[in-house]
Amino acid sequence: MAKAEQIIELLKSHISGDERRFYAIAMQVAAHEAQQGHEKLAQELKRLVDKAKDKRTVLTSAPSVVNIAHPKGELANLLSVEYPEIRFSQLTFSSAIKERIDRIILEQRQHHALAEYGLRPRRKILFYGPPGTGKTVTAAALAGELNLPLFTIRLDGLITKYMGETAGKLRLVFDAIRATRAVYFFDEFDAIGGDRALSNDVGEMRRILNSFLQFMEQDNSESLILAATNHVKLLDNALFRRFDDVIEYRLPDAEQIDKIIQNKLHNFKLDRINWKEIENASAGLSHAEITRACIEAAKQSILSDMPSISKKLLLDAIAERKHNSTVSNP
Repeated sequence: MAKAEQIIELLKSHISGDERRFYAIAMQVAAHEAQQGHEKLAQELKRLVDKAKDKRTVLTSAPSVVNIAHPKGELANLLSVEYPEIRFSQLTFSSAIKERIDRIILEQRQHHALAEYGLRPRRKILFYGPPGTGKTVTAAALAGELNLPLFTIRLDGLITKYMGETAGKLRLVFDAIRATRAVYFFDEFDAIGGDRALSNDVGEMRRILNSFLQFMEQDNSESLILAATNHVKLLDNALFRRFDDVIEYRLPDAEQIDKIIQNKLHNFKLDRINWKEIENASAGLSHAEITRACIEAAKQSILSDMPSISKKLLLDAIAERKHNSTVSNP
């Protein structure tokens, strides 16, 4: 029968209205029953899931009008926009990160209740940690949860060699932050938030950082301002008190490794997987690298017409990702 954790996750996804997660877990239950030899039950579960998806498609096939905001004029060179559908429940993070992101979401959804007591929700957040640990996808999930556009600040359009020009463009970005409620994401934030005390710093970069600090201090909009960096030690100390929350991302532990693989390969039968061996082989890889290994194993299984994903197939894919990671980060 289905594991207790799967039943709990099914109920949670149903209560939150997360249909994608609900269907994904239902398929996990079907795969688990197939592994236990309950083929008839597994087929019935899959049939019911397919029927529910078909019914949902019919109900939502009518055209709808969506209000879409697009940057115009000079902002088009500074901001890229997307409307994420991903939800935080679809991601695998530590319980500490989940609690802090859930708190941000709750405060944003209840901002009117907070305002009655003169309080404001958390809305200026700094993410830091190794590459591939989920900082960027968290920004997308926050936008998806709050039904807001996600504007990513384009550093190639923002930073120029001309004195004073970057500060002027930053002002345009913060004008947009005030005018349009959305999630605004500064990725690779150390490019503009570098420590002013560094010996190789130049006057223009100091002016850029000073401008950013001033704009952050003055900002009282309703938008979320998110920043992410892989190199937190390079940031200027004055930045940290401008953020309402600073969240550290780490490489996945053994429990998270298992969940990432099970979630990504829920449509495949896993053949005699030694999870301890998989966890040891995956140690040191990021969430993104483990996900890529799962994708490669899935493609190899499909193209080789294999009935299931074996331990060797998964270990080979993980070893390839670890080799690529070592080459890119010697």
